[in-house]
Amino acid sequence: MTKRRIFIGILIIIVLIQLIKVDKSNPPIVLQKDFVTMTHPPKDIAHILKNSCYDCHSSETRYPWYFSVAPVSWWAKDHVNDGRKHLDFSNWGDYSLEKKLHKLDECYSEIAEDEMPLNSYTAVHSSAALSPEQKTALMDWIKNLDVKGEE
Repeated sequence: MTKRRIFIGILIIIVLIQLIKVDKSNPPIVLQKDFVTMTHPPKDIAHILKNSCYDCHSSETRYPWYFSVAPVSWWAKDHVNDGRKHLDFSNWGDYSLEKKLHKLDECYSEIAEDEMPLNSYTAVHSSAALSPEQKTALMDWIKNLDVKGEE
């Protein structure tokens, strides 16, 4: 009887936490401030960025089905918020030149050290995982990107 009550209690908690919804709206996008718009990458690089980076590092987050299931939705939303806090490609145009250069250095290092995209992200979004060729192409492009002439 005690195990049954515990099970029912847990079940009730799981159902009740579903009432706590996560905000799945994206901030408005100003294309003139967007990283891809401002830096004009080749199509293959733009595709890599949009597919492997933009979900967590822009205002173009695509919210999959599990964003509706608590507590996974809370954890995932926290990752998106944290990603945008560290680097927001949608607000690239608001960054100072110094900050842009710093963010590019961070991007290069994170990709080189296989820190980005996160393993927890690529585990559920396998198409976001970078192949060795994509990784090299993206790193080469970042290394040669001239953001000084953007404005």
